[in-house]
Order: sequence, then C-alpha cells, then structure tokens
Amino acid sequence: MAEFFIDGEWAEPARGGTRQIHCPADGTLVGVVGEGTREDTGAAIAAARRAFDAGPWPSTPAGRRGDLLLRVAELLERDKDAYARAESLDTGKRLVESEYDLADVAACFRYFGKLAGQDAGRVVDAGSPDAFSRIVYEPVGVCGLITPWNYPLLQAAWKVAPALAAGNTFVLKPSELTPHTAILLMRTLTEAGLPAGVANLVLGAGPEAGAPLSEHPDVDLVSFTGGLATGRVIAANAAATVKKFALELGGKNPNVIFADADFETAVDYTLTAVFLHSGQVCSAGARLVVAEELHDRLVDEVVRRAERIRLGGPFDPDAETGPLISAAHLAKVEKYVQTAIAEGAILRTGGHRPDDERLAAGFFYAPTVLDGVRQGSHAVTEESFGPVLTVETFTDEEDAIRIANDTQYGLAGAVFTTDASRAQRVANRLRHGTVWINDYHPYLPQAEWGGFKQSGFGRELGPTGLGEYQEAKHIYQNLRPAPSGWFRAGHPSREEPMQ
Repeated sequence: MAEFFIDGEWAEPARGGTRQIHCPADGTLVGVVGEGTREDTGAAIAAARRAFDAGPWPSTPAGRRGDLLLRVAELLERDKDAYARAESLDTGKRLVESEYDLADVAACFRYFGKLAGQDAGRVVDAGSPDAFSRIVYEPVGVCGLITPWNYPLLQAAWKVAPALAAGNTFVLKPSELTPHTAILLMRTLTEAGLPAGVANLVLGAGPEAGAPLSEHPDVDLVSFTGGLATGRVIAANAAATVKKFALELGGKNPNVIFADADFETAVDYTLTAVFLHSGQVCSAGARLVVAEELHDRLVDEVVRRAERIRLGGPFDPDAETGPLISAAHLAKVEKYVQTAIAEGAILRTGGHRPDDERLAAGFFYAPTVLDGVRQGSHAVTEESFGPVLTVETFTDEEDAIRIANDTQYGLAGAVFTTDASRAQRVANRLRHGTVWINDYHPYLPQAEWGGFKQSGFGRELGPTGLGEYQEAKHIYQNLRPAPSGWFRAGHPSREEPMQ
C-alpha cells in the first residue's frame, strides 16, 4: 500500500497495516490504503525537517513559490473530474457538491499563489538617523496539518496553500476515513515541481499517525480542524514544546431570522444552512433563532419542505443531500436526537433512518426539526453534526443577540432582515468569526476564517497589526437576497414527497 509520500518517494507503512475505505452511501469498497503509526509520522517529520533546514524551498523567491501554487491550481482544474469522483466516493456527498468544492480548492491555491511575496516586510522608524530598522516575515518551519473528513480536499487546501506560500514544509495527515484526494494532491504537487521533502503525507488514525504532529519537537506549527475534545488534546500537546498552533473546532451556529425578513429567502436558506451535506459542515446553521411572531409560519414551512428533501448517493441525479460519514456517526446523531426529545424538544419531522430500500446500505438520516428546545439543553449546547435543526424564539433585537451568543462556540452565524441598520447592528454584536447577512455559507479565500471562544485559536501566517489582541470577524452581506433553490423538491412548485 504505497500511498504514503515521504521525502519525495511513495512508501508503504513501516508495519504494513491496511484500512478499507467504503462509500458511506452504499457500503461499496472504494479502496484499501496503508495504516500508519508513529514510526511513519516520525519519518515524515524528519523528511520535512531536512527539507526546511537544508532544502531550497524556504529560500526560494516568493514569486517562484507563488508560480508553483498557480500551476497547482491549473492542474487541479485539469483533473477536476478525478478529484470530484474520489471526494464523493470517500465522503458519500453528491458529485455536484464535490465539483463546487473543487472550484473553491483551485481558487484557494490561486489566491495564495498571487498573495505570495506581496507582504515582504516593512521599514519602521528606528528613532535615529544612524540606524535602519525593518520587519521581515519568515516561514515558521515544519507544519503538521491534520484535516477532517467532511471537506477533505478543501480543508487540506486551506492549510497546504498558505503553508507553501510562506515557504514552509509540511506533513499532511488527512482523516483516516477520507484519504484519497490527499493522495491525489501529493501527485499534483509533485507534477507542479515541488522539491522532495517539502510535502509529506501519512495516513492512519489520530492517536497513532496524527499525535506526533502535535508532540514532536521538530514540528514548529500544528494546524487542526475537527472536534473540540481532540483540539484540547492537541493544544495541550503543543504547549509542551511551545509550538504554534491553529485550531478550528466546530460551532453551534445561530441563524437569526427577524419577522421582517423576506420569507421565501429565509425559508430557503434555513434549509440550506443545516441540511447541505446532511449537516456535516462546521459552519452549519443548526440553530434557527426566529422571532416569536414569525415562528409558526416559518417553522411550518421549513418542516413541510424538509420532509420532501430527496436523499441519495453521490451519482443520483435527483438527490439533494447524502449520507452521514459512518455507522458510528449515524449512531451519534440518533443519540443526540433521542436525548433532545427526552429533554423536552418537540420532534416536528425526521428523527429516523429513511424507510427506503435504495438507501438501506448507506448511513442516511432523515432531515430533522426539533422545536421548542430550551436554553442550556443538550440540543442547544452540543453539536449534532448531522441534518438536525433546533428551533428557538426571541422577542426583540436584544433577546436575539443574547440567545445567538449563548454558546461555547463562536464560528459562524447569520441574520436575516430587510432592515439594513438592524442587520449591521446585530452582525457587529454577534460573537462569531463569520457572520452572513441575508445569506448562508458563501466562502471567500481572501476573507478571515476562524472562530471566537472555543471554536478556534491561532493564526497560521503570523500576527499582523495588534495580532493576538484582536479577533478577526468576516461580515458578508448579500445585497440582493433571493432563494437559492438548492433543495428543489421542497419548493412550493414541486409537491412530491421524499422518496
């Protein structure tokens, strides 16, 4: 199983372990890959260390580093069909979603390719005519990059592209459930001309293959996207060698809808916010926070359309969303819903596996709406990371802000209103790293992406300005909001029930 890429060579895991990868939509075998251990990751770290300390990449002119990233973007677009198919087979997501992801991946490499070298430093006043003072920016060193299973290639791009642009070397450890696009990426980086040892890939489970990236003294920075519990372990491990770290740890994201919001747009984006990719999105709008006077009308329509969302596999042209990633995750979502109901939540729709023979072999779960959830309950405070929407109500603007901010997380959120002043006031006061106004989910590679509170910490390219004394927030406003039509089957013009 020579899918490990270490020091410019394809290699097999030292102990010969393997893992079978199955498609979550139907259980078919996608491939068999190597299963690494600490020994394999140690070898990859050593290669990245040599390449940084003695190799050409850190001293390569920034413009040439940028040119290589632009070449990677071209190759990704050339091979987009192979990448999209591999991503869909690993994750079970619809092929069209993987194709959208590939466009974002290429845009990410293109953005950082153009950015490389633009911020070469600055001259500062030395306070004396007999002295010269300047600030320069240098690469951190060896980066350990640990990525999740929900957006495997996009999350890798978010880490790999800026790391390379800045002149670093790295070891990439993707989720053990979704390794295939990471393998393809190593081939693309090699074809683009990246020197040996700069990019290294190891596969396997976190406790074995991933842990050394936060523990090893030869790793200078570790970047992790995943769950809060694992993030805390990584932060503690990194502290032992005082290495830099960047963490994105999920969110419990509020979607705040005022009574004056455009109704069709609000309903449409409520569905998209939580049911896209079956809710397996860190920024998913899993908390509907709606004005009391709009509650009945809005929730009734959301429930009606949620019941008509079409489930299916990656290559089903009629599918609107897909399966959960694994049997274990399906069981976790089921337990979350059962606990919420036991705590008093009202199940309006869903809450079960679909009764459909076409879907029996996959890890599907019906789109679910839980109404009447209480502040402080499990349903409000914990992530389901599945197709589950909770409903809370507010009385006025202050109440909406209080409820939306009442979470240990602070990754993303949204506000829907036709009152432009209110939109800005609320967006400014939400303690979340990304706030959308009259929209949900758009991503821009040039914008900040990070979280407040326990959704994340750290910056991968170094602090600027007031650095660690400031939080960066991205506020995105759709100036012409309209329904996206992502979930076609639930639209009033189509009345077919979910198959």
